[in-house]
Amino acid sequence: MNTMPDLSQLTHEQLLEFTRQLAVQHQKIVRSNQQLDVKIQNLEVLNQHLEVHNQHLSVLNKKYEHELALFKKHKFGSKNEHLTTKQIHLWDEAVEEDIAAVDLELERLNADKTDLKTQKAKANTPKRRQLPEHLETVRIEHEPTSTQCACGCQLRRIGEDVSEKLNFRPAQFYKEQHVRGKWVCDQCDTLTQQAMSAYVIDKGIAAPELLSHVLVSKYADHLPLYRQRLMYQRVGVDLSRSTLSDWIGRCGIELEPLVDALKHVLLQHRVIHADETPVTVMQIGEKKPKKGYVWAYASTQFSPIQAVIYDFQPSRSGQHAADFLRTWQGQLVCDDYSGYKARFTSGQITEIGCMAHARRKFHELHVSGKSLIAEQALLLIQQLYQVETELREVPNCTVEQRRQRRQQDSQPIMQQLYDWLKEHQLKVPPSSSTAKAINYSLKRWPALTRYLDDGDLPICNNWIENQMRPWALGRKNWLFAGSLRSGQRAANIMTLIQSAKLNGLDPSAYLSDVLKRLPTHKMKHIEQLLPHNWQALENQ
Repeated sequence: MNTMPDLSQLTHEQLLEFTRQLAVQHQKIVRSNQQLDVKIQNLEVLNQHLEVHNQHLSVLNKKYEHELALFKKHKFGSKNEHLTTKQIHLWDEAVEEDIAAVDLELERLNADKTDLKTQKAKANTPKRRQLPEHLETVRIEHEPTSTQCACGCQLRRIGEDVSEKLNFRPAQFYKEQHVRGKWVCDQCDTLTQQAMSAYVIDKGIAAPELLSHVLVSKYADHLPLYRQRLMYQRVGVDLSRSTLSDWIGRCGIELEPLVDALKHVLLQHRVIHADETPVTVMQIGEKKPKKGYVWAYASTQFSPIQAVIYDFQPSRSGQHAADFLRTWQGQLVCDDYSGYKARFTSGQITEIGCMAHARRKFHELHVSGKSLIAEQALLLIQQLYQVETELREVPNCTVEQRRQRRQQDSQPIMQQLYDWLKEHQLKVPPSSSTAKAINYSLKRWPALTRYLDDGDLPICNNWIENQMRPWALGRKNWLFAGSLRSGQRAANIMTLIQSAKLNGLDPSAYLSDVLKRLPTHKMKHIEQLLPHNWQALENQ
């Protein structure tokens, strides 16, 4: 800052000059203040706009976070009991897509936050899983167009960065040419030629791998034959639907011995799940469709042999269950359907109740708001399932360990539930929905509590209901079975596909190998081709 001069020492001309300079400086300060005022006004307007924008972003952020919480609750939380497993499965894909979309919206909304917050968010982002090692790798080089530096020197390669992308080629058909050389002896005119391998469809054009692909596409991926044909036509192969149908019909017959053998293995178990579901049947010559039923029987999750058998029948008559379980003795896990009751009265089969069905009665009351006390029953049943969840997390949990834990933790909860049911049975009107739910559990109490004394028994029948899911999804695409015969053929093929899945096998690889072996495999050793034995056989 300039030092203020001594005005008494200045001449008149110097005072005038000094006064002029002061006036100029004052005008500059006034103009500067005016400019600052304009800037302040602009900043105030901008600040107001930012506040409005920030409020808008805050509202959007809360909206997306709320949606994301709802989606994740649907995906990871308990499912609504009023939804079917088919509906839940179909919705899951849409929910996962919505979660990804909302995550992206939140990412964009938060893009203008500080670098620190951005880095923190990135640090919390889960790492992408490595791509499988067995996949074919196609290396694509990305190098500079010139390795000459701008300064004139030659560049030296010091390393590389590698990023992987998962790519896909459409399924490819190819021809197998089986060439059998002809060899002749000039001395004795003997002709020698290697015989062809036997095929499931003799003199047919389909290799086992293609047959397996068609079977799995229809019965595991739920693609009707007309859709498969359209897919094949797009890659230049025209297979008529009659040809594809012929393949499936023949394969169904060839695979029947495996299903019979698997049924024999399943009936050696002393604990079996059972359930049934309807499938529409369109009989040839009939004007109206009829309702058929798929009956399912499976080993428990605790069994070392995982298997499920589907049995297609024209009705829901209990006689079908009686025929399937004619010589079997053991413990049957099922719902309260009367079709199983006749087998229980003979003493040949012991009924094991389903706690999920008992719970469902109270859940429906709780959701509809018709009974406030139903929530108390749900909380107690939830504690029983919590014990089962903890037992599943115990490595190599034995039958005795399960029994002891249930006796220690589940038995007191079950007693508390029983006392609660008896107490409220006297309090609610006999004709009320709550009374019906209570009476359902009390009527089946011995069957519901048997699992406490046997570590081999499950708490509910949800395991077999999960095995019904392929049928629930499939009939959405099939709409109906063409006949009782086609229904049973579907049941046989789906038996092998689902059992392969239960044993951790790729159904396509399993069926391909089985269809190769079947023509020359001895029937007395057919059990070697069953899903629970196949992996060991492959490694021999």
